[in-house]
Amino acid sequence: MLLSATDSTLLIVDMQGRLMPVIHGGEAVLQAAHKLAQAARLLDVPVAATEHHARMLGATVEPLREQVQSTFQKMHFSSALEPGFEAWLPAARKTILVAGCEAHICVLQTVIGLIDLGYHAVLVSDAAGSRKPADHHAALRRARAHGAEIVTTEMAIFEWMRTCEHPRFREVLRLVK
Repeated sequence: MLLSATDSTLLIVDMQGRLMPVIHGGEAVLQAAHKLAQAARLLDVPVAATEHHARMLGATVEPLREQVQSTFQKMHFSSALEPGFEAWLPAARKTILVAGCEAHICVLQTVIGLIDLGYHAVLVSDAAGSRKPADHHAALRRARAHGAEIVTTEMAIFEWMRTCEHPRFREVLRLVK
């Protein structure tokens, strides 16, 4: 099943100021997440973010913050366990693409929680990071074992567009080149 822009939401988990500097390959993870968020906005896919214990970890980092349309504050590692989270998600969209940090903690637990709530959870591997590469790899394996799809940023973007005849194709193509 290909991803559909009309059924998708992009959820950026905990890409916050005090966390991003310790993420292995953090700059590349941030670039992938930013590219994905920009494309999502061009293709009318809602972009949401969570912030875990923001008083301690800070706000969502720039340039992501400017792409985010709504931010959810949380204390649970799994966003899905936080009261009000499901009601906060954009209505009538059952596919949630998840990017963020750390892949093996908040991202993984959120993905599993979304699956438990009946969503089609999709983990964007290159837009998710951990402090250690081994934890990132384990998170991808475990997410897949629980029924999540694993994609890359470009896989998602091109599936959302479906065709080079998409009216925003040229604008989106500039993001990936």
